[in-house]
Amino acid sequence: FGFQVSAQDFEKGFEAAKNKDYSTAYKEWMPLALLGNAKAQGNIGYIYSRGYGVPINFTEAVKWFKLSADQGDMKAQYNLGYMYYEGNGVEIDYKEAVKWFRLSAEQGLSASQYTLGKMYEGVMGIPKDYKKALKWIRLSADQGNKKAQESIGTIYYFGNGVTKDYTEALKWYKLSAEQGYDISQYYIGVMYEYGEGVEQDYAEALQWFILSSEQGNASAQVSTGTFYLNGQGVAADNIEAMKWFKLSAVQGNAEAQVNLGDMYYEGNGAIKDYKEAVRWYKLSADQGDEYGQAKLGIMYDYGFGVPKDQKEAVTLYRLSANQGNEWSQYALGKMYGDGT
Repeated sequence: FGFQVSAQDFEKGFEAAKNKDYSTAYKEWMPLALLGNAKAQGNIGYIYSRGYGVPINFTEAVKWFKLSADQGDMKAQYNLGYMYYEGNGVEIDYKEAVKWFRLSAEQGLSASQYTLGKMYEGVMGIPKDYKKALKWIRLSADQGNKKAQESIGTIYYFGNGVTKDYTEALKWYKLSAEQGYDISQYYIGVMYEYGEGVEQDYAEALQWFILSSEQGNASAQVSTGTFYLNGQGVAADNIEAMKWFKLSAVQGNAEAQVNLGDMYYEGNGAIKDYKEAVRWYKLSADQGDEYGQAKLGIMYDYGFGVPKDQKEAVTLYRLSANQGNEWSQYALGKMYGDGT
């Protein structure tokens, strides 16, 4: 639950909360909160913020978090900071959020250290400061926070405020990935795919992509599908590729939507179906993806799966070309040259 206390007076409340009997928990904690007990106040705030046994009431949540936070409770300080960060019960105020996150982080709360560090990586109204970001995220990572470990890995991977160091990045990604964090698993796959800090190893990359994909990571699912499509580290398998592309595409991944469209267009892993190809290309194009726009332009240009409409094709090619897509630039030039 949101807070942990050991006093005997709280036992009934915690037992009730553990059993999801939040109405009873509320009844047990409220009298203590009214008496000024910081832990009870924080718990009441948490109940209101989540709507556990009571209607969600962010204003009440803020009131109780503030009473607790003013007494120095680090979890209440974190939760109050988050209310300011999200604008729940108060106006969004990133500087106020930083204030409360810092007070909590200085007491050693991992979640506050991580969140404070991420804010220093660049949040509206907060000057970007990679040195401070690394300091706070590292403190959280050292406590085993898997998200913080991934963030440290990413700092070293891209060289944000530090010298780029793939070996250090991989170390932190693996610490996080071993806790099952899908984003870190995906990044390790990328490093093995491109041989960054390790010898290039498609089979190893695929294993990490699959671990991440099985948790629903859309980017990893695209990579897994691509490896099966191209036979990288595994025997080529169009049906398996299509399975992973579809799982990613239904989550809205534009690259997967284009790849799935390609498979319907070409009849790889599925019966050739131009209308289905158009459907997936359009979903990608509607997100502004240059490849989705180019592929959908082709369908309108030649009348594949849709009525031929070169005016629409030109519109799509132009959108794609403006993003630097060379094929669309060529197609536009050819259409203008041919006078179409």
